[in-house]
Amino acid sequence: MNERILPSPVQQIVYVSRETSNCPLIAEMIRLGHSLEEQGVPEKDVCILSVDYGRRLLINGKNIDIKKMSQQDVVEIVDYDPLKNIIMVIGAKDPCVQTPVHWIVQKARHDINALLQINSKTLVEKLMGTVPMTEKETPPGTLDQAKEILKALRGGKTILIRNEGIVFAGINIREIEQTTQRYAGDWK
Repeated sequence: MNERILPSPVQQIVYVSRETSNCPLIAEMIRLGHSLEEQGVPEKDVCILSVDYGRRLLINGKNIDIKKMSQQDVVEIVDYDPLKNIIMVIGAKDPCVQTPVHWIVQKARHDINALLQINSKTLVEKLMGTVPMTEKETPPGTLDQAKEILKALRGGKTILIRNEGIVFAGINIREIEQTTQRYAGDWK
């Protein structure tokens, strides 16, 4: 039997509120973003940072440089329906493309409440063979990519996304910050 691959439905965003989230975890996200700049993460590398809390998810907005992020640049995801690809949002910005992947990974794994994704093909080439990597190359922000990342995360909390970048997973921001410091020499 052949598997039928259906195209991903277009992402629909429903704004519950356009107000800025006041979650206290945003301050930790901003601190980590600024520390990445101090560690030397190149400006060209796109970074996505998310934190799960309760039934919600905080994630940086679309096209936001997290190394210079402010509270207004973070959106709060109230809910996500992967079948209909509908995201319910609180915040002034649009959520980033990777929002569905971060939501699925953090809801599937109880030991992961924070994710940092750094999209850098250079970093993938440098670290290939040293940390687990996704088997297949998948389109960003898709259910297929979430599945691949979840499979790779069985081998550790730091993984490579084939031809895309690196993911640091942790129980909290502090764990991710400690892990990124170990890789600080590889950014350059």
